[in-house]
Amino acid sequence: MSPDRVVLAARAWLGTPYRHRASRPGAGCDCLGLLRGVWRTLYGAEPAAVPAYRADMRADDNPEALRLAAERFLSAETGTLAAGQVVLFRLGGLDEPRHCGIMVSESRFIHAQEHLGVVEANMTPGWAKRVSGRYRFPAASS
Repeated sequence: MSPDRVVLAARAWLGTPYRHRASRPGAGCDCLGLLRGVWRTLYGAEPAAVPAYRADMRADDNPEALRLAAERFLSAETGTLAAGQVVLFRLGGLDEPRHCGIMVSESRFIHAQEHLGVVEANMTPGWAKRVSGRYRFPAASS
């Protein structure tokens, strides 16, 4: 999938308020809801139903769920951060990622943050050290 298309789709969500488990542009989303909404823009329907999940990032009922979903539906990448990539973040000293965003350049990303909503932010050293994986959206089928 073209990085430009991914970035354009992600930027359409800027300003959307934060709402746990939501995925409606302008109405509300969380980080996964943002990713789901971009997927719908790029491909139509979502690839699978999303099971219930808690807002508490320390909930350990399925700590690897975000990473496993990324491995299933996206293509893993290595190397430097780049526009169009989905990035996963470890938070709070946890081993598994609990947050995600979409790169718009090698130094900026879009994500849904509690109390702020969907914002474009700098990939500061603090964020960069928490990156636990990067992925590409798959090529569109013709």
